[in-house]
Amino acid sequence: MRKWVYLLAAAGCAGAIGQADAQGLRGLAPNAKQGEKDKAPPTVAENTSDIVVTATRRSQRLSNVPIAVSAYGSTALRHSGATDIRQMAQLAPSLSVSSTGSEANATARLRGIGTVGDNPGLESSVAVFIDGVYRSRTGSGLNDLGEVERIEVLRGPQGTLSGRNSSAGAISIYTKYPEFKFGGYGEASYGNYNAVRLAGALTGPVLKDTLAFRIDGVVARRDGFYTDVVNKTDYNDRNRYFVRGQLFFKPSTDLSLRLIGDYTYRNEKCCGAVYVDTREKYDPTPGVAGDFAVAPQNRVVSVMQSLGGLLPSAGDPYNCQIAQTPGRAYANVTKDYGISSRIGWTIGSVQLISISAYREYKAGDALDPDYGNLDIGYRSDDGNAYRRFRTYTHETRLSGGLFDNRLDWLVGGYFAHEGLEVADNFKFGSQFGAFASCSLVARMNVTPALRDPTKSGCLSAVGRPALTRVLGGTLIGGLDRISTASNLGALRDVFDQTSTNYAFFTHDIFRITDTLSLTAGLRYTHEHKVLNASLNSNNTVCPAQQAALASARLNSNKLMRDIADGLVAIVCAGNSTTALNGVPLNDAISEGQVTGTTVLSWQATPSTLLYGSYARGYKAGGYNLARSGLVLGSSRASDLRFDPETVQAFELGVKYSTERFSANLAGFRSSFRNFQLNTFNGSAFVVQNIGGCDGSLNGQDRDDDPTSGACKGKVGAGVVTQGFELEAGAYPTPDVTFNLGYTYARTQYRDDLVGSAAGAPLTPALFMLPGSQMSNAPRHVITSAATWTPAIGSNGLTGLFYVDSRMTSDYNTGSDLFAEKRQDGYVLVNARIGIRGRDQHWALEFWGQNIFDTQYEQIAAAAFLQGRGSQSQVQQLGASYAVGNALTTAFLAEPRTYGVTLRSRF
Repeated sequence: MRKWVYLLAAAGCAGAIGQADAQGLRGLAPNAKQGEKDKAPPTVAENTSDIVVTATRRSQRLSNVPIAVSAYGSTALRHSGATDIRQMAQLAPSLSVSSTGSEANATARLRGIGTVGDNPGLESSVAVFIDGVYRSRTGSGLNDLGEVERIEVLRGPQGTLSGRNSSAGAISIYTKYPEFKFGGYGEASYGNYNAVRLAGALTGPVLKDTLAFRIDGVVARRDGFYTDVVNKTDYNDRNRYFVRGQLFFKPSTDLSLRLIGDYTYRNEKCCGAVYVDTREKYDPTPGVAGDFAVAPQNRVVSVMQSLGGLLPSAGDPYNCQIAQTPGRAYANVTKDYGISSRIGWTIGSVQLISISAYREYKAGDALDPDYGNLDIGYRSDDGNAYRRFRTYTHETRLSGGLFDNRLDWLVGGYFAHEGLEVADNFKFGSQFGAFASCSLVARMNVTPALRDPTKSGCLSAVGRPALTRVLGGTLIGGLDRISTASNLGALRDVFDQTSTNYAFFTHDIFRITDTLSLTAGLRYTHEHKVLNASLNSNNTVCPAQQAALASARLNSNKLMRDIADGLVAIVCAGNSTTALNGVPLNDAISEGQVTGTTVLSWQATPSTLLYGSYARGYKAGGYNLARSGLVLGSSRASDLRFDPETVQAFELGVKYSTERFSANLAGFRSSFRNFQLNTFNGSAFVVQNIGGCDGSLNGQDRDDDPTSGACKGKVGAGVVTQGFELEAGAYPTPDVTFNLGYTYARTQYRDDLVGSAAGAPLTPALFMLPGSQMSNAPRHVITSAATWTPAIGSNGLTGLFYVDSRMTSDYNTGSDLFAEKRQDGYVLVNARIGIRGRDQHWALEFWGQNIFDTQYEQIAAAAFLQGRGSQSQVQQLGASYAVGNALTTAFLAEPRTYGVTLRSRF
């Protein structure tokens, strides 16, 4: 589909960012600024452009905040069906959220920038806060949130306004406060896939006008939309509950305390993957780049089928049929819980805000990573595959005014201590040996007649002497060793990382005149991380293979050398070896960074604000918490390090707001240095910093030589995102609202890329990156929403007619940008129709999500150890990749869902 057809179609729908409710303080003068108020927010209007946010830690109308921020209130979120941050992307054109093998691996992106979440050692470029508390990984935002007051999405580097810093933006979620008047709500929903969701809350006084309570709860169940044809069960189900309790203590108008405790439990089989490309590609004209042909049969598929493998989704991935290995665990338990306190104290003209929290998050990691019924690899549920976070955070802010409130000042401090434990028990499966040896034999063009999966080395009685004459006994011995590698791997690898972070920050607004203001923010951040790891494997085949083939890997014949390397690589995949048993892996890193922002804003008229800003942002470096991050044959813990990510960001914007119409336009450019990229290469995740060399590499960053392409000059930004964002709302009558949002983001890698701050060559598998648009970064996104709530009769009844849409242009879903992972543009549409009683004391609503059943991929990736080489490698590197037969799997987005909701509020 052509991009501009989508643009025109979605623009005609009128409206995108989703209407947001007015939050908190009413009656603010156009330029009024107040501190954060610690009180239960008042009831809000359903449709209004006068949104009040605390994005700058001061209560301001959205139209008067000189930064790129969007706000979505409870009504907008309820109409769109958003119960977590992933569904919120339907309203926010600059935001996208995806997940892969587990919902603990969620990734949030703003303006195309985000951090792939599959490795827990990587923090997110987009920080998530819930009630002011930093959530250390994005996956926590995929929990049910209960009733939300508003969600604010801040784009660009953050750090001078709140505790935790981030390089690309922040998502701040504010839940409903307790109230001093008794009340609550309850709702029940039923939908297809046997979906049941029950939610409710109760609030009221404990001590009149002094102490209030609130309890929120959600229970959700749903069948999965994948069908396992082998085990006759479903995958990607929902089975979760959530509870949050609060106390709000306000002994005087100057002092308040909010206490929150919450607990989330999930036990779900997530996430299944389907085969989206099983073709074998080859180079029909060696020496001519850019072309490829498709073989009649993929030899890897033939090997799988000879071993009993099923590929029920091959040729039709959207039939949602999968085949999982019988007896291998897939469901995982996730627990996320914690407590927090928020103190607000006005001392004369100074306001103090203090937020403290302790949280624990543990997610099981049992998995069938080959996503097929062959037992190639697995993580069992014996308790030795999980990730656990224990995090304590504290933030204190002081704010006030000086010089007749010409200076609005804020200073703060932040401290965080996190213990992160990652345990892994990944092993090769019971059929790994036969599959791996047969795959290598097939790669050597040995005909099926000479192969026998039941024999050592996958060689038949006739095939063994025939191949021995070609390869020699040393390489044939290597094939035999692979056949013995089944059920070997990690028994219990443990990565124990502690992180201590402290920061001091200030954010000050000086009003030069009544209409001209200068904002200056500054932050110092210190990060200290300590890694202690212990590895334990029973894979004795790997070191034996390395020793036996050491001389063969130095063979002058490139073909023999490549075969020897392949024999070692597959049996040592992911650095699976006993050579690391008992080897101490200890390391520590310390970083100190100064970041900040400057904003000049001009209130040209009461309805028009113009601003320009500069910001420098930072995200900490860290460790790749996987044994695959170690160089094969090395035991240096420092090999696991990756460098901090920094960004220089510029923005120009204009905001216009009247009673009937509002519009915000922002142009931006952000340059990221040492961008932290996490890529799955078919056997393991590779973490690499992406930088740009200031001199030409003469195309050596686009070849397959791992030693070429080093930068001898300075290393600068490797990723640049630039473009503009438009958000507009029209409110022609009190019961009609239209909203529109459009983001154009040219989020690209620069040319002449290197793979580290020191200028080391880019990993050959990333040769597609230079000059290309980043993965999961569509250039065009248009969102729209329209709401009509007409009166029905004269008894207080109202109707509800709501529709929203999100248009996304083409993009690539894989970090390596291989051709098999391209996703065509698409449009998602949600709708809701209902009737509501007087003052909305009750409501009956019929709804549909993705009502046109749009089919698209969240993320695509090379299937684990199932083939080698892609179409892109065949097209551009045919000399080294004459054949590309790697199978490609994908995690699909949810299909059409629909149902009915009954709600009562009292």
